[in-house]
Amino acid sequence: MAKKSKARKAAVQENGAQGNGVPDVPPPPGFFPFARYASVVGVHTTLLAFSALFLPRSTEFEALSFLRPVVDSMQLTSRDRPQHPFLDALTGSPVATLAWLCVGAAVLQSWWAGWVRAWAIDFALHGAGIERKLDMARADARKFVNLRDAWLTTAAFSVFFHVLLILFGAPLASHIGQTALLALLLSLLAVFPSAYTLGSPFVPASRTAWDRLFAEFSARTPIERALLYPAAGALAGAWLGVIPIALDWDRPWQAWPLPPTLGAVLGHILTSIAALTTSAVRFFADEHLRATARAHDAKIKTS
Repeated sequence: MAKKSKARKAAVQENGAQGNGVPDVPPPPGFFPFARYASVVGVHTTLLAFSALFLPRSTEFEALSFLRPVVDSMQLTSRDRPQHPFLDALTGSPVATLAWLCVGAAVLQSWWAGWVRAWAIDFALHGAGIERKLDMARADARKFVNLRDAWLTTAAFSVFFHVLLILFGAPLASHIGQTALLALLLSLLAVFPSAYTLGSPFVPASRTAWDRLFAEFSARTPIERALLYPAAGALAGAWLGVIPIALDWDRPWQAWPLPPTLGAVLGHILTSIAALTTSAVRFFADEHLRATARAHDAKIKTS
């Protein structure tokens, strides 16, 4: 009887491995703080939208008076169809709008990147007790070095994006300030979080992760999705945002580079939510498979 019982268990386990019993069980998950992740994404995306729509309207700070919107008479070409008063502060001076948005994005992306980096450290550490504390201390010791490298990388990519925007049709001899600020905004949205979390792509130790993530688009963990999706969304949103400029609606909000700017922000927000949704669905689906496997194993042991 004992031999028959063992043979039966082995047969059931074999059938499960072949797909006739329990489906393939995913490996144990890493650290996935779903509740904190959802709350941070909600706050981050809300404040980013606020900085795009309301921060350029801030004119009360004398120290930042140089960023106040200045009406450009060359843009007032739709007096027969006046725009909504809410948009006046946003379209009156694209330079001021972009400058305010870059200030807000720099603050928000610094906070967001710091949270993602802390999550990545917790995700990567496998030790316990003193060993874990030592690893955390070593990671904290490199915080300011990583922050410096991240800002340098962001500045370098802003130059790259500036050249890329010109190659894609941005004005070469005019609107230099607008193009430079848009390039800086794209670098803040797409590059800074990854540079602070993964390290600079100019460092050989980090280049492999950058190549796999942004060249192969292979995001294997929720952290990598939180970095890849918003970066791709910001760039795709800026690219799609150029389309309204070519339309002959003759509206002030079509001035360069307001449409690609708002497209980049909107794309970043939507894909941040998409990354959260994708990671959450995959996490709970894997948890369901693991629970099914545990119940199946318990049934085998009792049979």
